[in-house]
Amino acid sequence: MPLAIVHSRGLDGLSAPEIAVEVHLAGGLPSVTLVGLPDTEVKEARDRVRASLQNSGFEFPAKRITVNLAPADLPKESGRFDLPIALGILAASGQIPDSALQGYEFAGELSLSGGLRPIRGALAMVLAAGQRGRAFVMPTESAREASLARDAEVLGADTLLQVCAHLAGHETLPHRTPELTESAEADAYPDLTDVRGQTQAKRVLEIAAAGGHSLLLAGPPGTGKSMLATRLPGLLPPMSHAAALESAAILSLAGQFRPDGFGRHPYRSPHHTASSVALVGGGSVPRPGEISLAHQGVLFLDELPEFDRRVLEALREPLESGRVHISRAARQAEFPAQFQLIAAMNPCPCGYHGDANGKCRCTPDQVARYRNKLSGPLLDRIDLQIEVPAVPADALQKAPDGEPSSIVRERVSQARALQIARQGKPNARLTVKEIDRHCETDSDGSALLKHALARLNLSARAYHRALKVARTIADLAGSPDLRSQHIAEAVQYRRFAKD
Repeated sequence: MPLAIVHSRGLDGLSAPEIAVEVHLAGGLPSVTLVGLPDTEVKEARDRVRASLQNSGFEFPAKRITVNLAPADLPKESGRFDLPIALGILAASGQIPDSALQGYEFAGELSLSGGLRPIRGALAMVLAAGQRGRAFVMPTESAREASLARDAEVLGADTLLQVCAHLAGHETLPHRTPELTESAEADAYPDLTDVRGQTQAKRVLEIAAAGGHSLLLAGPPGTGKSMLATRLPGLLPPMSHAAALESAAILSLAGQFRPDGFGRHPYRSPHHTASSVALVGGGSVPRPGEISLAHQGVLFLDELPEFDRRVLEALREPLESGRVHISRAARQAEFPAQFQLIAAMNPCPCGYHGDANGKCRCTPDQVARYRNKLSGPLLDRIDLQIEVPAVPADALQKAPDGEPSSIVRERVSQARALQIARQGKPNARLTVKEIDRHCETDSDGSALLKHALARLNLSARAYHRALKVARTIADLAGSPDLRSQHIAEAVQYRRFAKD
C-alpha cells in the first residue's frame, strides 16, 4: 500500500493537538517533500530519516515521497516527527505491517545511526494521548518522564529497530512505570532555622505560605531576604498529583523537567536583566516564561527595582488571573501561571537608607527615583510588604532560633486545608464576591479597616487584599471568625511605602 498514516502529537502551548503524519509513495524521480507548515527542524528530518533507515538495515524507497503533517494550518516544529515519518515510510513501502500502527502514537528524534533522542513536551503529549486510549511510543529517556501520567500507557525505545521489532511482533517494548524518589519530600528544601533572628519576617513567610500570598521584602544588604525566599517552597503544602502533573508538563515544554523532582514546588529566580519575554513567555513559537515555569511554586525577583519597568508591569495581569495569554500574528497560546511572587529590594541604590550609622550617601532624589521604579498598581498587587532590618551581631552568634520548617509546614497545611474545605481555593485567589462571603468581620474590625483605608490611602484592591491576608491569619489561628486583631496584623504588613 503506497499510503500510510501514523499518529503523533504537536505542541500548542500546554495542549498537544493530534497530528496525522500521512506518507505517500508515487512513481517519478526520487524525492522527499514535506508539507503541512513544517519549520526548518522538521524539514531537516528528510536527511535524518534517510540516514537512520539505511543505517538500521532498511531500504529507503527510490520513489517520490510526500509527507503531509495534518492539520495543515498548525505550524509544526522540533524533531519529534522523525520517528513517525520513518515509520510511515516503512509502512507505505511494505517493510513493516501497516495494521501494526493502529492504537499507537509516536514521537522521537532520530540520530543518523537509528538511535532515539529525547524530546521536549513528552508529558503534555502523553496526557493528551491517554485521553484517546492510545499507547505512546517514545525515546526511553522521555518515557521515564511521561510515565508519570498514571492513566496513560507509555512504551520506551532506544532505537528505531526496537520500535519496528515491536510492531512486527518479534519483541515487546517495556511498559514504563513512574519512578518516584524520596527527593520529592519537603525535607529536601532548605530549613527555616538557618535564618537567625527576623521573627516578623518568618511570621510573614508563614502567612504567605498558608494563603498563597505575594510578598515584598525590603531591607539593607545581608539581612536574610534571599534566605527567607529560598525557604518558602519548604513551607508550602504538598501538591496534589494533578497539580504536580501540570507543573511537570510546563517544565517539560521547556526541557527542564527532571523526574526525580516530581512533586516538588518549583523555585525560579531569574536575573534582573531578564526580558519580558523571558519572564512572561513568548517567541514566534510561544514558550512558557519564568512565571509559568514557577506554576504551583515560587518566583523570586531579587533586586526588584533593577528590573526593567516594562518587565515588571507585565506581571500585573498574571498576578490577578493566574494565567498568561500570549498572542502573536500567527499563533496564540495560554499557559497557567499560579505562582507565588516573592520580591526583595534595598531601600535605596546603595542599600543603607535609614541606617543608624549613617552609611547611606544617596540624595533624596536618588532614593525617590529608585523607589518610583515600582508602580503603584504593581505594589497594590503584592499582598504583604514588610521591612527586613539588619540582624544584630549578638543574634548572629547565638544558636538557631525559631521553629524548623517541618513544624511551620504543619500549621500551613492545616490552614490551607481549612481554605480548601471552605471555598475550594487558597485565600489569595478569592474573588470580590467570595471576599464578601468569607471575610466578613466584626464591628471593631470594620472600624479598624475603615480607619486604615483612610490613613494609609489604600486602594480598593489593597483593601480587598488586606482582607484576604486577615482571613489567612485567622485560619492560622484556627478562628472561624475574622476579628479586629487579625485585621490589625494584616494592615501592618501593608505599611511599607515608596516614599
